[in-house]
Amino acid sequence: MQSKLKGYLCGIGAAVCYGTNPLGALYLYEDGINANSVLFYRFALAVVMLGMLMAARRKSLKVSRRELSLLCALGVVFSTSSITLYFSFCFMDAGIASTLLFVYPVMVAVIMALLFKERLPAVSVFAIMLALSGIAMLYHGDGGATLSTRGVMLVMFSSLSYAVYIVVVNKSPLRMSSMKLTFYVLFFGMLTVLTNSFITGLHIQMLTTPRMWSCAFMLALLPTVFSLVLMTISVHETGSTPTAVMGALEPLTAVVIGVAVFGEQLTPRLAAGIVLILTAVIMIIAGKSLFQTRVFSVVSHLGHVIFKTWRWK
Repeated sequence: MQSKLKGYLCGIGAAVCYGTNPLGALYLYEDGINANSVLFYRFALAVVMLGMLMAARRKSLKVSRRELSLLCALGVVFSTSSITLYFSFCFMDAGIASTLLFVYPVMVAVIMALLFKERLPAVSVFAIMLALSGIAMLYHGDGGATLSTRGVMLVMFSSLSYAVYIVVVNKSPLRMSSMKLTFYVLFFGMLTVLTNSFITGLHIQMLTTPRMWSCAFMLALLPTVFSLVLMTISVHETGSTPTAVMGALEPLTAVVIGVAVFGEQLTPRLAAGIVLILTAVIMIIAGKSLFQTRVFSVVSHLGHVIFKTWRWK
């Protein structure tokens, strides 16, 4: 019971920390720093932090060749998720991008069902449909404008990559501390970002002001070191799907930051889409028990009111 509680708390902490991604990234974008540079400093500083911490605690970094190849693959997958998410910020509001990203718990549930024969109950199927409905409401703005197709595709690919990362962490034969695993994932992620910078021509820029360095350190600490270490612990203690669905706090954190700090507009339609996506996650967490309580009837009524009030408004 204590390990489960630890896993849930770590999952919640990981979600909140990961949701702070836009806070540092958007400030660096405002200062003219490109996405590749933001990610490079995020990963590089995180690798230095973890390396120093492990050295101080006299923790070994020794791994086998088989483990190293798997860690390399994890680093590429995780950095791909980050790269596509950060580039999506250039095409849409960070809060909307982070909310769209939250479809990854549904992807995790589907992957676990298809590849590992985990049973996908009717409530999960309904939750998937609800989440897709929420995404559809986010896709069309209140003013009739449509979100960037390129931005949406980038976020969907980011979501899929993150879902694959969570499943592999859970199902892989890796047996090492969360800190060591995170160190190698970030190290190979940093190398992937460097490779991407050469391919895309968006070369690494220098950070020249205290604000730039402060934002980079924040990105390295909160949505990187803290989030990944806590997420790995949660996956090992509770499993892939529960960890993924606890990510409900990610879009909430990102939207709050976007509205409170960057002045992004939270319209009725976007609020309705967020409610539908978070409702889908609550249903996945609660499972069948949700249908046996009055909660489901309340959720259904709320969804009906939302659609009736703001339907294609």
